[in-house]
Amino acid sequence: MPQFILFKNLDMIDTLWPIIVPTFFGSAFFIFLFRQFYLRLPEALTDAALIDGASWFRIWFSIYLPLSRPIIIATAVLQFMSYWNNFFQAAIYLTTDRWKTLPLALAGFQSVNGTDTPLLMATALVITLPCVLLFFIAQRHIIGGISFTGSK
Repeated sequence: MPQFILFKNLDMIDTLWPIIVPTFFGSAFFIFLFRQFYLRLPEALTDAALIDGASWFRIWFSIYLPLSRPIIIATAVLQFMSYWNNFFQAAIYLTTDRWKTLPLALAGFQSVNGTDTPLLMATALVITLPCVLLFFIAQRHIIGGISFTGSK
């Protein structure tokens, strides 16, 4: 409720900003996922880089960032799937058909066309297909990002 009042006072209702802006501050789940991922990396990597005279930014850029590829891909896929299937946030902030998301359009399609089940299922399949394909393409990285042990 406070978030809705904030966006209403900022005159951002019926724009994409209430859907975009909260993602800039991060999700607690993904922050925890990254934290757990980095805790599993061996400290010997950092120690060796510090002994070689690398700065903290250089350690992160040269060592941690390349090792973070699985968790970054897993986070990107899970975040994409979350926002692709987002229904409630879009239903709260978007009032006209101009910015209607696919789940909202599917709900409207269902109410306009009644119970035309084959047409509704075909539309649901078309809407779901990108998420399924993306998951199968990135499945190896998602599993690797979630269950990474820090050694290869």
